[in-house]
Amino acid sequence: MKERKKTRQIHIGDVAVGGGAPVVIQSMANTKTADVESTLAQLRALAKAGCQIGRLAVPDSEAAEALKAIVPYSPLPLVADIHFDYRLALKSVAAGIQALRINPGNIGSEEKVRAVIDAAKDADIPIRIGINGGSLQKDLLAAYGNTAEAIVESALREVKIFERYGFDRVKISVKSSSVLKTVAAYELLSEKVDFPLHVGVTEAGTLLKGSVKSSLGIGILLNEGIGDTIRVSLTGDPVNEVIVAKEILKDLGLRREGVEIISCPTCGRTKIDLEKMVNEVESGLAEVRPKRPLTVAVMGCEVNGPGEAKEADYGIAGGKGQGLLFRDGEIIGKYKEDQIVSVLVEEIRRNEL
Repeated sequence: MKERKKTRQIHIGDVAVGGGAPVVIQSMANTKTADVESTLAQLRALAKAGCQIGRLAVPDSEAAEALKAIVPYSPLPLVADIHFDYRLALKSVAAGIQALRINPGNIGSEEKVRAVIDAAKDADIPIRIGINGGSLQKDLLAAYGNTAEAIVESALREVKIFERYGFDRVKISVKSSSVLKTVAAYELLSEKVDFPLHVGVTEAGTLLKGSVKSSLGIGILLNEGIGDTIRVSLTGDPVNEVIVAKEILKDLGLRREGVEIISCPTCGRTKIDLEKMVNEVESGLAEVRPKRPLTVAVMGCEVNGPGEAKEADYGIAGGKGQGLLFRDGEIIGKYKEDQIVSVLVEEIRRNEL
């Protein structure tokens, strides 16, 4: 992995972004923002899952007004997502939002952008310039086509406006639904600016397809040292976005926390219901926050099972209707298939919390 590019640092609420701070996980609520209770409930679920920054759609005045009742009680610092009407950004700032996201492809004239900049400057909050391949300015599409170059040129055009008015608390995203176009855009932009970058593949899709696309795009960029915040964009429950994002960071070695579960793919040698067992282990340890990072191996047979289980902090090596339980490389017991998961979970809770 390449050394992370050193970018400027901004703060969204009390969360540091860029400047050498750890990569931050962001997600977006899919509730109607005007529904205060549902939105706060989802923000609490996101925070519990490990999200660090939340984003809310602000499509109308009712949503902007609701921010007054949401922001003070949110467990996460919040970004207001603004499209089309710059006045909604002004209302969001007045409601106490901790950051803004605007899309220059649809926000309007430079005068409108300047009004948003002035409001953010007065409130001492940052703005994300969020460029999407699906909403580029017409002249850029005519000049470049829908390409990484067009996406980056849109971002740089907006940066010039921000710099003209003395505003540098900026974060930038240059997303596309194409993994390769997204990667190319971020690589190009990273060479040209030192602002913190928010990385993701937009409109990635459903849980499986979207997780694959996001893991590829985000993973490639993080491995190149590019990216200060990430969002895994998935259709459905945004808690899944946070779960996938955490796994990406763990697998790249950018986070060592919680429990990492490894399991074999099963084959004809497997003599236990390994899929059921792994699901039970994941469920039993989902909310466990151990004092040290843990690796737990759940293996199905005697070929690789004992070796993998011994290498992990805790492990199960399955046999016919039973399994060996390991802790720190030592066998601590043999248990029946229907007992071993509960014993494993109890061992971890007793020794690691």
